[in-house]
Amino acid sequence: MRQSGEGDPTSGAEEAARAGEAERSEGRGRRRGVSEELAANMRQGWADTERHDIEPLPQAAHTARRRAALSARFPGERLVIPAGNLLVRANDTHHPFRACSDYVYLTGDQTEDAVLVLEPGEDGGHRSTAYLLPRSDREDGEFWLSACGELWDGRRAGLTENERLLGLPCADVRNLAAALAEATGPVRVLRGHDAGIEKALRDKVTAATDEELRVFLSEMRRVKDAFEIGELRKAVDSTVRGFEDVVKVLDKAGATSERYVEGTFFLRARVEGNDVGYSTIAAAGPHATTLHWIRNDGDVRPGDLLLLDAGVETHSLYTADVTRTLPVSGTFSPLQRTVYDAVHDAQQAGIAAVRPGARFRDFHEAAQRVLAERLLAWGLLGERTLEQVLELGLQRRWTLHGTGHMLGLDVHDCAAARTETYADGVLEPGVVLTVEPGLYFQADDLTVPEEYRGIGIRIEDDILVTEDGNENLSAALPRRSDEVESWMAALRA
Repeated sequence: MRQSGEGDPTSGAEEAARAGEAERSEGRGRRRGVSEELAANMRQGWADTERHDIEPLPQAAHTARRRAALSARFPGERLVIPAGNLLVRANDTHHPFRACSDYVYLTGDQTEDAVLVLEPGEDGGHRSTAYLLPRSDREDGEFWLSACGELWDGRRAGLTENERLLGLPCADVRNLAAALAEATGPVRVLRGHDAGIEKALRDKVTAATDEELRVFLSEMRRVKDAFEIGELRKAVDSTVRGFEDVVKVLDKAGATSERYVEGTFFLRARVEGNDVGYSTIAAAGPHATTLHWIRNDGDVRPGDLLLLDAGVETHSLYTADVTRTLPVSGTFSPLQRTVYDAVHDAQQAGIAAVRPGARFRDFHEAAQRVLAERLLAWGLLGERTLEQVLELGLQRRWTLHGTGHMLGLDVHDCAAARTETYADGVLEPGVVLTVEPGLYFQADDLTVPEEYRGIGIRIEDDILVTEDGNENLSAALPRRSDEVESWMAALRA
């Protein structure tokens, strides 16, 4: 986030920077409000910080293979994949930048304003170039007179340094839009990330062909390679520690609400990773029945349940996505346990259905069948048969959502994939998905007995499809109700 310095927000060098940004005058380093003496002083006396000991990113070999697969799919076409730009939060402050997942997938780079271009060659292949901002120029004063200069935002890698890091040629992005505007031949761009690049290509692309690029990139990411699986393991392991952190301080959360829980988990995410992978859901009591509860401003009371849905995002931007529903006091009430055990059994059935060759929908249907059986047994669905309930979808009043989704660089990964390759597709080794059934009885739901109202329970784990079945990556977090109670008691001892 770019901010003013301490003290007077319009004083010192930053005031000169803003003045310099506004207008250039004749002469090297001359700006409105900047004396030649100050400009000359700022040009000299800086140490050479060029790094020569840079090793390629761990994923560099994988990103090269991914670019080769993309090249093979679109021979003879120029492909443009932007990282995205900073988004203004207010005035001169910005939201934290998070690069486009497809750009990261193909390069490993995470810098704003960057663009990957695959230039077609005569042999049908492509030459890949990452267009990036170079180091700030000390001679023309850009490093301190520009609002995005390195004096304000910190040192960035130079183009040569980035070539070593990323394992591909790098060039100055500031010349790219003009070059693309003059380019000829077929071109596709990944839309929605860089308005300037899209404007330069507006007469050269169509929505339909660009959508084909977006869909292909999404489907490329379905099956994870060894690097990605390793990163997801890291994300899950940190997430497990984050849940343990929460349990250890749960007795303190009541005084400062669900945000104490959220903040406790966030500390782990920032210490061990890049960030949280999505907005943490820390939903206590009846808030747990709201699927996307991210306000996190409620009380955490003994006797209530806490539904914590949270995931650490690694430095390479892969995220975990785990949910546990915990008794704040450390022990489930009899009714809470009954509902919890139903969700646990449904999740067990769902996980058991995850294996190579199974349909993606199988684990959802297995979990829904168990939940519908329990709802019938509790007398909440009348005199219908189980098959009638499932055919009519009547259980969905309380199950609400699908039982899982793909996981990777995005918490809802591969979202642009076609239905036939995702929801109607078949699982294969290397796919990572969540299994997360739930039951939610709204506080104002008059169709259920009063004692059910306000109970919301979800259990979610991250599952890797293996050659002969599956592996629960988040198995270190207990799931059975008795194991959850024992785990909590040990952590709070």
